Amino acid sequence: MISKENILASAKKTILSESEAIAKLVDFLDENFINAVETIYNSKGRLVVTGIGKSAIIAQKIVATLNSTGTPSLFLHASEAIHGDLGMVQKDDAIICISKSGNSPEIKVLVPLLKRFGNKLIAITGNTTSFLGKEAHYTLNTYVASEACPINLAPTNSTTAQLVIGDAIAVCLMEMRGFKAEDFAKYHPGGALGKKLLLRVSDMLDAIHKPIVAPNASIKTVIMEISEKRLGVTAVIEDNKVIGIITDGDIRRMLNKTDTITGLTASDIMTKNPKMIQSTDRVSDALNSMEGFSITQLVVADNGEYKGVIHLHDILKEGIV
Repeated sequence: MISKENILASAKKTILSESEAIAKLVDFLDENFINAVETIYNSKGRLVVTGIGKSAIIAQKIVATLNSTGTPSLFLHASEAIHGDLGMVQKDDAIICISKSGNSPEIKVLVPLLKRFGNKLIAITGNTTSFLGKEAHYTLNTYVASEACPINLAPTNSTTAQLVIGDAIAVCLMEMRGFKAEDFAKYHPGGALGKKLLLRVSDMLDAIHKPIVAPNASIKTVIMEISEKRLGVTAVIEDNKVIGIITDGDIRRMLNKTDTITGLTASDIMTKNPKMIQSTDRVSDALNSMEGFSITQLVVADNGEYKGVIHLHDILKEGIV
């Protein structure tokens, strides 16, 4: 039975082996890479990424990365392509074919068919002198001296190298397109990142039940409003303009200072010039403001006009952190 020390040693050896293989890819980058990226960038169609075996799995991940970063892409399984799926390829599409050896039977059948349509073919292969390497318009070298696998058979270093080249292509295309975080969020609207970048303060406001009192409201009215609206705060409004806020903390501090609330009004205990945010701002900006000021809610106002209150708990419920 392998010892705990040997388990860690094996894991470290694998990681170092793959990292060294990846580092050497830098030396293989040349005009082929530049031309491949420019071909994809200038393509009027989509990018089709194909492969077989483990390379097919890598191809699918590359497609996912490209789609999420603004390059319309689709995966084509090499063996399925020659049994009907080749119809997915359109005349303006660019094609990436991934194969470690570049000489597998499916690749040898597929490549001539792809070239027959006149599409630009980009090879990602560990063997630049292979059938695929020679037939492609541009060949990207992912050669690795060996696999991390102890018997040098299971694709490890080689598939990692393929993946890294795919990532390098995606990042180059992002930079060429000036792809921003907001663009990324458009393709991830349902996740936490999408919410963080797209969700606006206005999307979280309850305009009907917003807490509100007049400056001359009694303290009893203020307490009831804070309790009823369950936000721990109420805005003090005059002519629909925010002139102050009162938090449940303000109520506690007031009670510590006085034995009677008779005659006191909202304007007597409110905090003037409260921290505010606009309804068109991002919820993530509201969260940053709350963290910066160590508060749990913000009054929302557009040019002083009261819109409501956004609370930290509501933001956290949306998974925005």
